[in-house]
Amino acid sequence: MKRAVVDGGGFFALRVRDDRHHAQAAALFQLADDERWALVTTNVVIIEAYSLFLARSRGGPRDAVKFLDALRDTRCRIERIRPRDEERAIALVRAHEDKSYSLCDALSFVVMERLGIKEAIAFDRHFSEYGRFTIP
Repeated sequence: MKRAVVDGGGFFALRVRDDRHHAQAAALFQLADDERWALVTTNVVIIEAYSLFLARSRGGPRDAVKFLDALRDTRCRIERIRPRDEERAIALVRAHEDKSYSLCDALSFVVMERLGIKEAIAFDRHFSEYGRFTIP
């Protein structure tokens, strides 16, 4: 079974029709559903995505809450960040000061390593910069 971590931008692109990655995200999530991929995200990514909806979607708070409601209806597993994940993510951003990795992205990298997941549904360059495969 294929496994992938979902980044906040993936959730945002899926739900916001005028996002430039919407068509890709919709097709990708449909493929994941059809092929029954195991999708994983973190509680921190949910916070990031919620903030994206507040700041960038036309519906603001309404869209942000709809996103939270939609999470209940998905097969995406929410992986809670552990204290050791936080320590490793902080060490990672310190070791890569030449990059602009957000702490949220660094936490996703650490969780991917912990769970042995090599692919991410993400539309920013940080995942590929860190050596993670991004879908698409």
